[in-house]
Amino acid sequence: MKLLAVGDVCGPAGCKKVKEILPVLKKEKKIDVAVVNGENSADGNGILPDSADFLFACGADVITGGNHSLRRKQIYNFLDENKFILRPHNLSDVTFGSGYCLLDIGYTSVAVINIIGKIYLEKLNSDSPFDAADRLIDRAKKDGAGVIAVDFHAEATSEKRALGLYLDGRVSAFFGTHTHVMTADAQIMPGGTGYITDLGMTGPVNSVLGVKSEIIINRLKNNDMAKFEFADGESLLSGCIFDIDIKTGKTVGIESICIK
Repeated sequence: MKLLAVGDVCGPAGCKKVKEILPVLKKEKKIDVAVVNGENSADGNGILPDSADFLFACGADVITGGNHSLRRKQIYNFLDENKFILRPHNLSDVTFGSGYCLLDIGYTSVAVINIIGKIYLEKLNSDSPFDAADRLIDRAKKDGAGVIAVDFHAEATSEKRALGLYLDGRVSAFFGTHTHVMTADAQIMPGGTGYITDLGMTGPVNSVLGVKSEIIINRLKNNDMAKFEFADGESLLSGCIFDIDIKTGKTVGIESICIK
């Protein structure tokens, strides 16, 4: 089976690009499951029910989140109502939503796990991603999942690499999100886990991580703390396709993609 993981969707321009590319890509590449990180999909940051519904309508089977998942209160009930929209499971003291879902695709079932890192994200109250991964993988195996995919939303490449190696051979696919810059290290690890440190973003090309460049430049140069605004214009969709053997649950082929 083929699993597509799509990098952080940024605002209206990113959503527009998903609508343009994702349905065609799923058909051309014969994608069975599409996992889309949507934590920045709402206009003005975060995720809203409308932006989540839009991504589902475009072909997302599961939407994952990150440090902005809970920014907009309107999404709180939606996280309980729709089991296929996730937020990082190891956020401490959050009683709604989940970082785990099980998707039945007929000939196998796919568990998707969403957890968040701790390094450089200290302002978030979160538990160990290693312990959370252990618990959720045990849950997936008890649920009979034939394929297990992990979206690790983290800042530090070292933390992503460490967790990826820790989980090698125990999950089918491991992909990092959050930094909005695709890394050039898509690979199959020794234990058979497909791995990439970061998927990159889906959003405006001429921007700083999706935000209007002049805002970020002015912030860094002049310490002007103006509100972030998403850029527009030409966009790209970035992500990774994992070709997974359903008999073993191992990745047998991997392809990073970046489509303008």
